[in-house]
Amino acid sequence: MTKTNNLTAQQWKELGNEEFKKGNWSEALSCYTNALKLSNEDNSEKAIYYKNRAAVYLKQEKYNNAINDCNESLKICSSDPKALFRRCQALEALERFEEAYRDARYIIAADPGNKAIQPIATRLHEIVQERYKQNSRISAKVSQMMDIALEINGDNEKRETAMNNLLVLARERAGVEIMFNDGIVSKIMKTMKLEKNEEIIIIGIRIIAELSKDNINRTEVILKDIGIPWCLEMINSKLTENTKPNKELCDKYNKEIDTILSCLLYSVTSRTISGIARDAIIELIMRNIHYTALNWAERLVELHGLQRLMEVASELEEYKYESSMDITPSTRTVTSVCLARIYENMYYDAAKEKFRHAIDEYIKDKLLTPDMESKVRVVVAITTLLLGPVDVGNTIIAKEGILEMILVMAGTDDLLQQRIACECIVAAASKKDKATAIINQGVNILKKLYQSKDDSIKVRALVGLCKLGSSGGTDATIRPFADGATKKLAEACRRFLINPKKQKDMRKWAVEGLSYLTFDAEVKEKLIEDSAAIQAMIELARTGDQSVIYGVVTTLVNLCNAYDKQEIIPEMVELAKFAKHHIPEEHEFDDPDFVNKRVIILAKAGVTSALVSLSKTESQNSRELIARVFNAICGQQEVRGIVVQQGGAKALLPLALDGTDKGKKQASQALARLGITINPEVAFPGQRIMEVIRPFINLLNPECSALENFEALMALCNLAGVNDNVRKRILNEEGFQKVESYMYEDHEMLTRAAIQVVNNLMMCEDTIKYYEQENDRVKYLVILCEDADVETSMAAAGALAMLTSASKKACTKIFDSDHWLESLRFLLANPNPDLQHRGVVIVSNMIKSTKDVAARLIETDVMEILMALMKSDSAENKKIKEIAASALEAAAKWKLIRSATDEQQSQSSNNLENVE
Repeated sequence: MTKTNNLTAQQWKELGNEEFKKGNWSEALSCYTNALKLSNEDNSEKAIYYKNRAAVYLKQEKYNNAINDCNESLKICSSDPKALFRRCQALEALERFEEAYRDARYIIAADPGNKAIQPIATRLHEIVQERYKQNSRISAKVSQMMDIALEINGDNEKRETAMNNLLVLARERAGVEIMFNDGIVSKIMKTMKLEKNEEIIIIGIRIIAELSKDNINRTEVILKDIGIPWCLEMINSKLTENTKPNKELCDKYNKEIDTILSCLLYSVTSRTISGIARDAIIELIMRNIHYTALNWAERLVELHGLQRLMEVASELEEYKYESSMDITPSTRTVTSVCLARIYENMYYDAAKEKFRHAIDEYIKDKLLTPDMESKVRVVVAITTLLLGPVDVGNTIIAKEGILEMILVMAGTDDLLQQRIACECIVAAASKKDKATAIINQGVNILKKLYQSKDDSIKVRALVGLCKLGSSGGTDATIRPFADGATKKLAEACRRFLINPKKQKDMRKWAVEGLSYLTFDAEVKEKLIEDSAAIQAMIELARTGDQSVIYGVVTTLVNLCNAYDKQEIIPEMVELAKFAKHHIPEEHEFDDPDFVNKRVIILAKAGVTSALVSLSKTESQNSRELIARVFNAICGQQEVRGIVVQQGGAKALLPLALDGTDKGKKQASQALARLGITINPEVAFPGQRIMEVIRPFINLLNPECSALENFEALMALCNLAGVNDNVRKRILNEEGFQKVESYMYEDHEMLTRAAIQVVNNLMMCEDTIKYYEQENDRVKYLVILCEDADVETSMAAAGALAMLTSASKKACTKIFDSDHWLESLRFLLANPNPDLQHRGVVIVSNMIKSTKDVAARLIETDVMEILMALMKSDSAENKKIKEIAASALEAAAKWKLIRSATDEQQSQSSNNLENVE
């Protein structure tokens, strides 16, 4: 064996050529790269290494890499036909048709007799001509729409239609270039200074966003034109659309991004902006502090950003004073999530300490002023912390004098002080082990406050008592309060929830109380039968108010039993009994029948629309809970159509791609369940059908359960049957390798599902290439044809039938199996007409492939079986007889020799495809 570390560049190239011919693209790529590393001079050999590696990139569909290598090769040999040809192919794949046509013309100029490029040049010429005509039409349409849309005194309905048309055009490559070159950005800005129609303003912002999308050069020009102040002004729009930061671009434009984020940070405490704008700015900051992309969390602390966020965290909607800020019901929730995200990005102890120190300093500064306003704001800020970075909040409460101050405020006659102190006690009660003191001393205060005549105080105290009453979780044997007390608390919450006269704030607290009480199975059953309460909760969720998320979603999780359940091992139970330890018991109302009934009632009541509204949250924990509820609903086949109709699939996609590991898994499984039952083109229309592929493939993981694996395979099977673009996307996401691994599982259902996916993927020519490589894949398909499971055998035979119809090499590789003849006999003589049909197709394809393959089959009794099938009157399927006859005719025709002219022409057409 050759020692690879001693190979020359030329030897690496030759080794690469061998791997390329075998179809081993990764190995070939490595060889050509090694050859390039050993080539210091720009000579003709180095040009060959580049264009050979470009050929590999084309096979891997890495078209930009192929173009770069062709460019390097052409720098050395400027008119090399192969380099031009490969660049032409890559440019065409990227739909850069004008440039591809240019290269095709260069090839014809350098090699007029080249027949391989002529049909490509003809095709590209037609595309370029059509695009030129289309661009002319688009240009005229853009001009017409701009005239209508930007006419301030025009008809509003027509202007909105024109703006929407421009937005559609901005999503097309031709349209975006024409609009940008026509200076639409400055025209939109000029119009917006006088515009009063909010819908037109929103569409205008979206057009500018589309023009900036995926093009850094346009973005730079646009940002210079519009300026950051304009962006901040437009943030007041209720419609927000944000994307994740790109690491490469973040590194390149670090200073500019730092400036933008700093401006946003300083705007957080501005008294001149609306509450909606403030929420949007905080969300923008939150989305852009990812450690891996910007590492801006520490920078935020350096800029005293925590103090600014704490100022917002200490605001109350009802408490207005001279320097108060405008906030929304969601502001404190959004701020708490932002603070939590920042703390999560403090990746080492020293950074965490800086965070805690900054919070300490804020609290101390506020308490230096002895007035009541400062105390109120401090307690409100602590409550917000307890909703976000809980550990930091608990540390603050543990400081000397803080707890005493809260308890004194709760015991006063001032309603405002009672209310904010009560909220703080409720927030702290969720961590009993870390805030024992506040719970021990707070119970009596909560009972006293529950007697208040003021409903806003009463409902908060009620939630605190509900929290304490739920300390037993789902364990039916633990009841912290006397029998019946939990039901009474639930009834009190219900009254607040369904009373139309109560403010939304009251209903929000009532739902939060239920979120704790619904650990009790009896409360679940009583609540699910109360249609008025369920409907009130769903209506509350549809508002999209961030502050209601926790209460609503936790209640839904409990109703659906969608929380993690500890596996009960019988041996451990017996051991616990022997040791006289407490053994948790599940209530009979938590049996699957009761749970399924509750889930179906929720789905039919319209809970999907509520989940869609709430799914826009940035809280990763809340996103996980929402995904859990979605998955529980999608587990019921009869309501999956409702989920799709109400926008569930669209909401699940981002949940499946971003969030906690458990959340992504839950959302991915929910999507898979939709994809199994409903036509994928209906469940995932448009581009969404491509986007769901990755979540499904992510479920093909050993850490996932067998059920999750199986449902992902079933969904992928349906997707693979849609069209070739979907199949190619599955392959590009390395789906084939993931699916294939389950073909070898010792699990009948998983094996069957995996081979069914492969069967559908076989309709894609790229899948065929996997089987033509030097491996045992064809051999394994032959073995599976005889599988005891009929469905598995059918799928394997179907895959083999398609494979042999598309690949002569695969026909030859069938003989690699020691049991090929037994498998063919099994199929041809099978009483199942579908299996028999597949067997006849495989044999017919083999006979038609090459003379050598046909000769080897003729030596066996396969021909006799074919003749028997052709003459048989008992064959159920006439198609089987026709295919058998066709196979025998093909065998007879092999007496003729293949035309040498055809061989020469095939060699000529493939000349440019071969590596040198």
